[in-house]
Amino acid sequence: MHPPAEPLDFRTDPSVYRHWTLTINEPIAELILNVTESAGIAPGYELKQNSYDIGVDIELADAIQRLRFTHPEVRAVVLRSGKPGIFCAGANIRMLAAATHAHKVNFCKFTNETRNAIEEASAESGQRYLAAIGGTAAGGGYELALATDHLLLIDDGNAAVSLPEVPLLAVLPGTGGLTRLTDKRRIRRDLADVFCTLEEGARGARALEWGLVDEIAPRSQFAAAVKSRALSLAALSDRPDHESGIHLPRLDRQIDENGIHYRYLDVVLDATLSTATLTLCGPEHDLPDDITQVRALGAQLWSLALLRALDDALLHLRCNAPDICTLVLRTSGSLDGVLRHDAWLNAHAALWWVREIHLFAKRTFKRLDLTSRSLVALIEPGSCFCGLLAELLFAADRSYMLDGTIGGDGSHPATIALTRTNFGVLPMSNGISRLATRFFGETGAITRLLPLVGAPLDAAAARASGLVTFTPDDIDWRDEIRLFLEERASFSPDALTAMEANLRFPGPETMETKIFARLSAWQNWVFQRPNAVGDDGALKRYGTGQRPRYDKTRI
Repeated sequence: MHPPAEPLDFRTDPSVYRHWTLTINEPIAELILNVTESAGIAPGYELKQNSYDIGVDIELADAIQRLRFTHPEVRAVVLRSGKPGIFCAGANIRMLAAATHAHKVNFCKFTNETRNAIEEASAESGQRYLAAIGGTAAGGGYELALATDHLLLIDDGNAAVSLPEVPLLAVLPGTGGLTRLTDKRRIRRDLADVFCTLEEGARGARALEWGLVDEIAPRSQFAAAVKSRALSLAALSDRPDHESGIHLPRLDRQIDENGIHYRYLDVVLDATLSTATLTLCGPEHDLPDDITQVRALGAQLWSLALLRALDDALLHLRCNAPDICTLVLRTSGSLDGVLRHDAWLNAHAALWWVREIHLFAKRTFKRLDLTSRSLVALIEPGSCFCGLLAELLFAADRSYMLDGTIGGDGSHPATIALTRTNFGVLPMSNGISRLATRFFGETGAITRLLPLVGAPLDAAAARASGLVTFTPDDIDWRDEIRLFLEERASFSPDALTAMEANLRFPGPETMETKIFARLSAWQNWVFQRPNAVGDDGALKRYGTGQRPRYDKTRI
């Protein structure tokens, strides 16, 4: 695939959507997929039959985010197609056949994260999702439906659900399809085996009998069934009836030869060491005493503005800076200022919009966890690693905290602090906190750390508590950091990605860890095999009338 004319930009809004239409009839919203065939993210393919590329998913991710923050009145969301006879044909095959390996993998990862955002909105935000499958849902199209709470399939003798990747394309249902069949819908493995090898999938009564959908309705009753089911889902919500939402303006940023610059985040690139240094700044002011005044800050509220910037930067680096080996995580600002902001959010966590900020933080830090880059945190004088920002430290593969100051410059030695936020408010994909993951298997570790909440910890205390990796003094600081970065840049990036992905997620296995660690790892491997991507492979020969030629060796 020819690369896009411009770097991928994940910033969009409904006024410029090319593939989705968002309509609201309180308490129901409709997200209508009507793909513009000629508007692929790159040249060389048409998005026929409501197939999608990453551009379609960028709009979907934006719509999900806006529904959560801007439309508190929406309690249920109907996903449906604007094209008759087809719900969604899944990922565009021509795009996959021509795309680079890195683009395919990043595309699948982002698509999975977007599906997870739908499931989190249903489980945590009080916005239940319904898939109104008014036509065939194949591959990624069915996987999109699987992310919703309720699948309602039209029973017209033609519409079907299917996961035909194995028989047709020699790849996997790479956006969570296999895992959602077994772990979410609890389909029997023998029936799942049959289903995943049927090119035509399952229609009507069989789809319902096997548990592949939740409900079927004839064409004459389909629209009424969708409305009735959506209203019943909306009745389960706790979202407010008459509150205004938070408007999310286009994110302001500047990109130059040195990096990416936001209000509270600065990203500096170093091609020599293959690093991107992310410096997250603390709040400029304390919050007003009045809740109404805090609410009026909207998207300018420090935590929300910072999270939007960090999320955008992580996506930009993932897709547009593939040669970056290591993300260096730094913070700058008042530790007390972050502590006060963090305490305010926790004290008002029951407010729907504060809940959304915490959930957004959870999604953003998960995206950091899933980043295929080495992560190192540097804690120096002037840092503010506490509460929300301490999650960066605990997400890192290793951390360095300066013991003392540099050359007696008069600054105060660095400190870190724990808050309630670090004890389960922002769980990882494995379902437990980063602290619990860090000390997995150490009995009593969390109980030991709880009394430290709110107390500034210097380098010696942080290391004694197991919260940082190394605490060099000013004599060794620069050399240790330099040697670490040079060493990291010298290793195989493939080996590092594999090592880090294994070490970051000890503990329980969840549907999310299966999707990203197991399914995505195998899809990554399959995407490099000639049976899928070779000149005689299934992706290249799909639609040509020629059968693929397979190397029959089982590995």
